[in-house]
Amino acid sequence: MNQPLAYVHPGAKIAKNVVIEPFTTIHNNVVIGEGSWIGSNVTIMEGARIGKNVSIFPGAVISAIPQDKKFEDEDTITEIGDNTTIRECVTINRGTSDRMKTKIGQNCWIMAYSHIAHDCIVGNNCVFSNNSTLAGHITVGDHVVLAGMAAVQQFCSIGNHAFITGGSLVRKDVPPFVKAGREPLSYVGINSVGLRRRGFDTEKIREIQNIYRILYQKNYNNSQAVSIIEAEMEATPERDEILQFIKDSQRGIMKGYFTN
Repeated sequence: MNQPLAYVHPGAKIAKNVVIEPFTTIHNNVVIGEGSWIGSNVTIMEGARIGKNVSIFPGAVISAIPQDKKFEDEDTITEIGDNTTIRECVTINRGTSDRMKTKIGQNCWIMAYSHIAHDCIVGNNCVFSNNSTLAGHITVGDHVVLAGMAAVQQFCSIGNHAFITGGSLVRKDVPPFVKAGREPLSYVGINSVGLRRRGFDTEKIREIQNIYRILYQKNYNNSQAVSIIEAEMEATPERDEILQFIKDSQRGIMKGYFTN
């Protein structure tokens, strides 16, 4: 860790085997776990809580104060989970009084120039491609993929295993297990490739497809579709997860269906 061309505040808590490259600045009230690598010209500001084996590439700014005029210097944090990779020039802002933290889960891959705003909660094993952007107060589940230049409006939620196509504008909540794209954002099918990679068998994928056919392809409104799914589809963890997501949605789920 002894890098004479980097600045590490005496109040930062850095594990002994962390590598810090030249011209990096680490502020007070920062914790960095074992095995992490901090590239050159990185800025890690107050409130950062960085896990083990995290890689942060040049130009990234972690835990800067929120770009929110209501922020009044609350004592908030940014959490980065173990084994997460943050590529060049990514910006991640710490929380406000709403959630008191911004959190990135474990094993995530955040590609170059992505932005994650204040009070976002991102699950595990997510991939955000180049220039993808989260506004404030967003909740993202596990195994979510945002393709390049996707942008998510504040307060939206994205369910587990969802895939958002490149250049998409997300203004409504995106349910679990789906592919979403087009303009306005619409259901374009099940994320079957991702689900197979994660061990979902053909029968389970077909079950999820049948649920979304009722929701998106049968011309029911959401309340009607939910009632039919509850009455006609066998209760399974996946069915219940989809139904609970719809019931909990504050912004409403995306509408519309497009075939390829």
